[in-house]
Amino acid sequence: MLLKKIKFTKGEFKRQKDQLQQFERYLPTLQLKKQQLQFEVLQQQNILLQSRSLEKKKIEHLLKWIALFNDPQLKGLDPKSWLRPKQVITQSKNIAGLDVPVFVRADFEPVEYDLFFYPPWLDYALEALRDLVALQQEISILEQGLKLLKEELRITNQRVNLFEKVKIPQAQEAIRRIKIFIGDQMANAVGRSKLAKKKLKEVSLEVAFR
Repeated sequence: MLLKKIKFTKGEFKRQKDQLQQFERYLPTLQLKKQQLQFEVLQQQNILLQSRSLEKKKIEHLLKWIALFNDPQLKGLDPKSWLRPKQVITQSKNIAGLDVPVFVRADFEPVEYDLFFYPPWLDYALEALRDLVALQQEISILEQGLKLLKEELRITNQRVNLFEKVKIPQAQEAIRRIKIFIGDQMANAVGRSKLAKKKLKEVSLEVAFR
C-alpha cells in the first residue's frame, strides 16, 4: 500500500484518526447515493425501452396509410411544417442530488385549413403524427437524463472505490504504524528510565560504601 510521508507524532495520530472518522461517516452516504443512482438508471432504461417499443409500433401503424399524403388533393400543403414543435416543455426532477430533465409535453402551432376542401382523415393523421413527434421528443429527453444519471453514477462509484480501497485503508495503516512507533518510543522510554534508576542506585551504593 502506497502511503504519503507521515509524521510519527501524537498530533499526526490524532489527525489520521479524525480523517478516518470522516471517511467512515461519509462512505455510507456515498454508498446510498450509488444504490439510488443504480436503481434510477435501471428504471430509466426500462422506461426508455418501453418508449422506443411504442415509437416503433406507432411508426409501423403510420406506414400503413402515410402514402395518403401523396393525394393530389393535398397539393400545396406542407405537413412537415405542422410537425415542428413550437416548444418542448420539461421540468427538473432531483435524483440523489442530481437535477434530471423530465418531459412534460410538446406544444405545436395551431393548423388552419379548409375542412370542406381537404379529406376528413387529415385531422386524424395530423394528430397521430404529432403524437409520434411528441413521443420522440420524450425519448430524446429520456436519453439526456439517462446520460446524466450514468455519468453521476460513474463519478459516485469512483468516489466509493476511492474511500473503500484507498483513503480508509491508508488512514488505518497510518494509524497502525504511528501507534506501533509511539508504543515503541514509550517502551524505550520506560526501559531507559529503569536503566537510569538502576545506574543511579548503583552509584548511590558505591558512594555509601566508600
